[in-house]
Amino acid sequence: MSFASLKLHHDITQQVTKLGYTNPTPIQLAAIPAVLAGKDLMAGAQTGTGKTAAFALPLLHHILQTQNSNNAQGIQVLVLTPTRELAQQVHASFVKYSANLSIQSVVAYGGASINVQLDALKQGCDVLVATPGRLLELIMKNLLDLSYLQTLVLDEADRMLDMGFIIDIQRILKKLPESRQTLFFSATFNDDIFALSKTLLKDPELIEVDSRNTTATKVEQTIYAVDQDRKSALLSFLIGSKNWQQVLIFTRTKQGADELAKEMQKDGITTQSIHGDKSQGARDRVLADFKNGKVRALVATDVAARGIDIEQLQYVINHELPYNAEDYIHRIGRTGRAGAAGLAVTLVSEKERYLLTDVEKLVDEQFIVQWVPGFEPDLNKAANSQKKREPSKKALRAKALGLSPSRDKKPKTRRRR
Repeated sequence: MSFASLKLHHDITQQVTKLGYTNPTPIQLAAIPAVLAGKDLMAGAQTGTGKTAAFALPLLHHILQTQNSNNAQGIQVLVLTPTRELAQQVHASFVKYSANLSIQSVVAYGGASINVQLDALKQGCDVLVATPGRLLELIMKNLLDLSYLQTLVLDEADRMLDMGFIIDIQRILKKLPESRQTLFFSATFNDDIFALSKTLLKDPELIEVDSRNTTATKVEQTIYAVDQDRKSALLSFLIGSKNWQQVLIFTRTKQGADELAKEMQKDGITTQSIHGDKSQGARDRVLADFKNGKVRALVATDVAARGIDIEQLQYVINHELPYNAEDYIHRIGRTGRAGAAGLAVTLVSEKERYLLTDVEKLVDEQFIVQWVPGFEPDLNKAANSQKKREPSKKALRAKALGLSPSRDKKPKTRRRR
């Protein structure tokens, strides 16, 4: 089936053809008709399968129809994303799909000049792509009018909840028209997402083009067991001996990303780190250097990696497994995009075995754990580590997300008078 058969506006179909798109992907084929019909939607598909186009193309169609009926009024589409990088990526897609059309798209996120973003909004805006924090700032300062909004999109909805944006989202919703279309798009859906959907969506259509929480079929997944203190050495050995170029590496913490990048630099591998503590300018420069090959390896946290979209990225390495199993799917989804092949390598210490078990349960797959000659784990260390008390999963997850684990408090007793 072609894009023309989806009954999109002729100008949009023409632009899609110019971009070299021939047939819609499964998520596009399923979601575009539903969005065109004005339905609320929960859409899940693997990372790299064209989710952005699945909502951007039909929403641009709606805007063109509104313009043709002389009812054009301010911001009609609002897309919320959890990170700056993803906001930039989604905005770039809207710009690309609407080239040569009289549709204005603006991106707004923190860590950058608000005045520049205000100037862009004053030039006219049909589509606003924003992070929750910067959007709230614009709203609270009465610098934004969302009264004419037609559609709200939550992109990477699962990460919105993990990053604690629910309160911000609820404050934003109070400023939006009740009569609107709401779309959830994500690679993973969990119980929290479904609970949120019941409060925000009206009779939504659920679209899942793959089995829930599955990984890309063309991504080869390899698991290596290794002692924690030898992970960095193994990482450098793999990259150097196999001559891997453009490798994306994941750690759980910002400090861990910086420390790993320094260790790899000592091993002669040009490496940089990217995370939320770096300025937007620094993040943009590092990402640009990685894309053009000046940086061989990029060490990233889960939050910073959302929005990293590099065609033909072949290698993703989990230096540490995430505390949220769903993040594993998002991580390895950075490779194998648009049907291409990719390799995802995970280094697992004995203390992380329970995290690997969580991933296996989520993706419904049993992994074969391998050893690299010369880097075999010390079985005596493994036995001793089992005797030590393991911190609770809740506490580890809270630490990874920068939260303070709740402590039990004794209930206060009232003194009788």
